[in-house]
Amino acid sequence: MSDDDLPEADRADGAPHPRETRTLFGQDAAQADILEAVTGTRMHHAWLLTGPKGVGKATLAWGMARYLIATPPETGEAGLFGDAPPPPTSLDIPSDHPVAHRITALSEPGLLLIRRAWDRDKKRLKAQITVDEVRKLGSFFGLSATDGGRRVVIVDSVDDMNPSAANALLKVLEEPPKNAALILISHAPARLLPTIRSRCRTLRLPALSPEALSEALDQSGYPETDPGLTALAAGSVGSAIRLLIQDGPQLYANILALLASCPSLDRARTQKFAEHITQRGQEDRLAVALTLLDLALSRMSRTGTGLTPEPHVSTDEPQIFTRLSPDARAARKWAALQQELSRRIGHGRAVNVDAQSLVLDAFLKINETAARP
Repeated sequence: MSDDDLPEADRADGAPHPRETRTLFGQDAAQADILEAVTGTRMHHAWLLTGPKGVGKATLAWGMARYLIATPPETGEAGLFGDAPPPPTSLDIPSDHPVAHRITALSEPGLLLIRRAWDRDKKRLKAQITVDEVRKLGSFFGLSATDGGRRVVIVDSVDDMNPSAANALLKVLEEPPKNAALILISHAPARLLPTIRSRCRTLRLPALSPEALSEALDQSGYPETDPGLTALAAGSVGSAIRLLIQDGPQLYANILALLASCPSLDRARTQKFAEHITQRGQEDRLAVALTLLDLALSRMSRTGTGLTPEPHVSTDEPQIFTRLSPDARAARKWAALQQELSRRIGHGRAVNVDAQSLVLDAFLKINETAARP
């Protein structure tokens, strides 16, 4: 397998890589904050982009990298010379710009990408970002004096770093080279070293609005066709694409139909559903189905508290959830079951318990809970 054919740890299955995505939808405030910093008196050396998965953090990081490398400090920051150019209104640079071409090809010398590497011995992506990847920063920043331009580092994601790698990154953050910009992507910033967080400017990207989600899906080649997709994806383009690839709306409809049969669970239909999502070679389908089951229990619990989830995934969803979770007492029992099933399924998957048995057991537990007054 050639290097060009190797899987990329920072690419979502079925979606274009963020470096190939030129338009970022729904994150105008974040882009404005970055432009203000770039054109101000001091550009922060480290940025921590946080927020749910699939809302555009990586797309923003690559847009920042293109802009910072294509716009040298001498001309990109207002006020350094007598007649400063007008401040930019966008991070976009022309698609035919040499920097844009080199970044798309991963041949830009001013950019270093740190992500989970390919393990050539085990023929798979490594589970973590190791210290060897972070040590590349030393030689990379050693080139910073060659052209006087910026050197940009993207870490996607910093959550994947093992402790040694995190400590090595911290040393760079403590003494950043001149004209360096480190862009760290994190889906769970609370798990990071507090010292890493404290040395970065944090920029949180919110979930996308339904309109922005639809536009982003169109750009990715997945026009939105199911009205329930917006509710299931929770404002995440990555989640929406994954759901579309695995026919998530139909999986959720099947889950709703099984819940509707409780407390007299349709066991034949449950068996058929379990067989469908646990077929050999369909691990992604199983993962999506289990995520949707957890989501259904969460939405059902919220219904009992009076916080009816909106938008509805389907017309029958509110009626099913209201019948099974009519009040706060019922909401508590469904919330407790959601946590219990999450633990049971997580443990079962970790120790390789038969997946079909786990799914059947989960629905039997749901049926038992529905039967309790």
